[in-house]
Amino acid sequence: MNNGDRKLYLASVVDRYVRGQIDRRAFLRTAGKLGLGAGMLGVSSLVPFGGRGGFISPAAAQTIQYSDDMTAWLKETAKPFAGQTVRLATESTPPSNAINSALKPYFEEATGIKVEIEVLPLEQVLQKLTLDVASGLGTYDLYYLDQSWMASFSGDVIDPREKYAAKPDLAMPNYNFDDFLPALVDGISMYDGIMVGVPYDIPIFIQMYRKDVYDELGLKVPATMGEFLANAQAIQKAKGPSIYGTTGQMKSGHYSLECDWTAWLWGHGGSVFGPDGKFAGNDDQGLAAIAYWQKLKENMPSGVTSWTWDGQGQSVGQGLAGQVLSWGEFFPSWDNPESSKVSGLMEAAVPPKADALRTVSETGYGEIPGVGHQGGSSLAVSKYSKSQDAAWLFAQWATAQETQVYITVLGGGTGPTRSSVYDDARVKANAKPGIAGTTRHLDAVRETIANHMGSEPDLPEWAEISNDTIPVELGRFWAGEYDSPKAVMDSIKDKVDGIIAG
Repeated sequence: MNNGDRKLYLASVVDRYVRGQIDRRAFLRTAGKLGLGAGMLGVSSLVPFGGRGGFISPAAAQTIQYSDDMTAWLKETAKPFAGQTVRLATESTPPSNAINSALKPYFEEATGIKVEIEVLPLEQVLQKLTLDVASGLGTYDLYYLDQSWMASFSGDVIDPREKYAAKPDLAMPNYNFDDFLPALVDGISMYDGIMVGVPYDIPIFIQMYRKDVYDELGLKVPATMGEFLANAQAIQKAKGPSIYGTTGQMKSGHYSLECDWTAWLWGHGGSVFGPDGKFAGNDDQGLAAIAYWQKLKENMPSGVTSWTWDGQGQSVGQGLAGQVLSWGEFFPSWDNPESSKVSGLMEAAVPPKADALRTVSETGYGEIPGVGHQGGSSLAVSKYSKSQDAAWLFAQWATAQETQVYITVLGGGTGPTRSSVYDDARVKANAKPGIAGTTRHLDAVRETIANHMGSEPDLPEWAEISNDTIPVELGRFWAGEYDSPKAVMDSIKDKVDGIIAG
């Protein structure tokens, strides 16, 4: 199958899935073989409290004032493109929501370029994207790219570094590619030497806990996996069942269950694959991770096996858990006094240190063990766009330091992808407890990205394995259908190795 035929077939598969003509398992298997990664319908569908970054602080929105230099540059540079329209289809993420609801008018007024942003469920974003690249019509000028889509669409976008160098008259002053966090450039924007897009969004696991509960019980922030478990047990003993020791996102068959599993697996020195390309989750380290997880679950609400990330986030916001290892994007929502029962009570820290940590060479398929499980996305310019230059101006503006600062202080819950944003005085000024859109968790986010970030394997079959095989079998285990951790892990190994061999 040549590349053009592959694109057409991929577009037809995605379209049939969105229209309900094929089931999830058939879609995952076929799309995975065509190059789409696991996260195609995974972590990027994170929707705590009704939508990632679903709240915008009205007070913060009123303070937006772009610098005179930025405004003047946009006005002058965009003159040849005034009246053009750039189009983007994106899921509901903090950057997209903040830009679409509050920041877009500033760009449109300065440039005369109209921006149309469609905010859609992730599978519909994928549908729009695949149909666009298959047809080559350029209906969309900008692509929202989940990290797991990079391989599939690397040939359909313009390398932003090359665009920046080739069009100096369109190069935003002080845009500074080196300001993007290096781990994110490598992890979510690069494929086979090509920079597919610029880093746009980064959900990542950090540690979050109730300071009032910790203070009352004399607990310290866990530095190890053992201390995290001991704290959960202490909270449960003293405060349960009104406050549980921790909580989870463990719905059977859902990718969120696989996300939790990988954090505990990596944290115990294990890995999904070994260097021989075989499933390794049933080795001694993998079994230790499941045994640890069993003890943790004894200190969780019973509802965790029916919750994805949304239920997990709400359980903390409703005051049901004393600590959690999960997505840092939850944190600003928990400080919102209008919707949270724990406003001002939560604190953030880096994940507990792994008991041991395998190197990339000790795993398979580019897997990077780390307790801070990550997901992320990039913003890319389509090579089929009829308004490439206008789209490139918008992409630079949308990911510029100043825009990222405003996205962050508006209260969207984002983890900035630029180093300078974390140090900006406006961002630090929002690091206060008890306000919607607090930024006081961001130091933990930045350190986790730099030193604790974990990334899943990269292989075509991973879509089916991580979205179906692993969470389905783990769900059966938590439902009591397996009699031991070894039984479920051996079963997963048989299935995973069979999928790869088959």
